[in-house]
Amino acid sequence: MGRVQARISRFQNRGAAGRALAGLLGKYARSSDVIVMALPRGGVVVGAEVARALHVALDVIGVRKIGAPRQPELAIGAVASGGVRVWNQSLIDGLDVAVSVLDEAAQTAETELAHREMRYRHGRPYPELRDRRVIVVDDGVATGATMSAAISAVAAMRPRRIVAAVPFASPRACIALGEVADEVVCLWRDDQLVAVSQAYMDFAQVTDGEVITLLAEVSQHGDSESRERLDAEVLDSGGEET
Repeated sequence: MGRVQARISRFQNRGAAGRALAGLLGKYARSSDVIVMALPRGGVVVGAEVARALHVALDVIGVRKIGAPRQPELAIGAVASGGVRVWNQSLIDGLDVAVSVLDEAAQTAETELAHREMRYRHGRPYPELRDRRVIVVDDGVATGATMSAAISAVAAMRPRRIVAAVPFASPRACIALGEVADEVVCLWRDDQLVAVSQAYMDFAQVTDGEVITLLAEVSQHGDSESRERLDAEVLDSGGEET
């Protein structure tokens, strides 16, 4: 079972959510075999704060959500690096989405993902994840499709352990993530919220430029000494429930 703390009214913004989330991940601090793989775009803001607090490496995992027809914020599926496709079949059945529509949407998403990865990585290969402990971070999970796709892509790289870490998730999504990750860490679960944006007071759109800047600022080898600001509460918590 993933850890969860008391109900939160709403997060101020993604940065605050990331700093709070790091408090449940203290056992992974300052470990050379740990890396945060964040989902673009909003997940990179959260992931950067987690990586900074824990003093571990940060990178980005290529993934693209597929929204429902006429409800683009509702994820009915996702594509990820390596040709991964994940579908939320119950939602697809409920919305009666045709197979041809799904295939077209997946192909479009894969093309957009390739372009985005080129912007983020500039040809740089993925970090070596084999036998490492990987913390996969997003800014929230409603259906679980996007996060599941990211985890599937990470799993193909043979890590030792996969931790799905999010500030907010629906209970159903947490169950789904528990089936594909070794550990689920979530600050707040609520089945009344249907969109991740509802968990934040400030849910401003994150640009590609901001993602690239954050990836450059947070070293691939963990934060530099000049940027140290590890909160003692993170280490003292030992990742325990608050």
